[in-house]
Amino acid sequence: MINAMLIADLHLSGERSATVELFLRFLKDEASRGQRLYILGDLFEVWIGDDDRTDPIPEILTAMSDLAASGTELFMLRGNRDFLIGEEFCRETGCALMQDAAVVNLSGQSTLLMHGDLLATDDLDYQRDRVYLRSDEFRRDFLRKSLEERANLAADMRQQSRDAQSNLPDNIMDVNQETVEQYMRDNGTWQLIHGHTHRPETHDFRMDGRPAKRIVLGDWKESRGPYLVDHGNGLEGNIFR
Repeated sequence: MINAMLIADLHLSGERSATVELFLRFLKDEASRGQRLYILGDLFEVWIGDDDRTDPIPEILTAMSDLAASGTELFMLRGNRDFLIGEEFCRETGCALMQDAAVVNLSGQSTLLMHGDLLATDDLDYQRDRVYLRSDEFRRDFLRKSLEERANLAADMRQQSRDAQSNLPDNIMDVNQETVEQYMRDNGTWQLIHGHTHRPETHDFRMDGRPAKRIVLGDWKESRGPYLVDHGNGLEGNIFR
């Protein structure tokens, strides 16, 4: 059996039905072959609360629960789009929430898992807004609103984010190498895997005189889902179609 699989940035929503169907097939036909599935954030395009049952959410939750019941362990990091995922979601899916950042063992090597937005420290406005959006104050006030109000607010926030990003140079939204190395040092790892940037690549570099590696997972499209496989003796990138 495969030790683990890792995915990120599926951005599932009712408007991306082909990607939803691809993910459902992935859970049934591929992820079920692994002992663990790690989802490194932004599983959903937007998450406005665990009480939202807008299609296709119920079908996705059921499929994840079925996978957990079959014996595959599910672990998840919150992303910048679905940071409001909470304990009810975990109870329904059998998925365990992980802190961003989390250290796991992959093929015998301590590996740091992150969504990736914490690494984009050159985008000062985003990092400032991130602190507020993850505050208890914002969560409490937002979740008190009706589902309709939350959906409208989330749509406004996404449009504001798109407008802000359109005026930024690409390098501002990418990760900062010094920040990458600091997180790795703080967690005692020489391997980091993350998503968020939608720039799949393996970056080899040296840190403190030792070889280090940063692996960026790709985002899912309608007909292709990139994922990383831990066979126990190394990591391999694959595409699910």
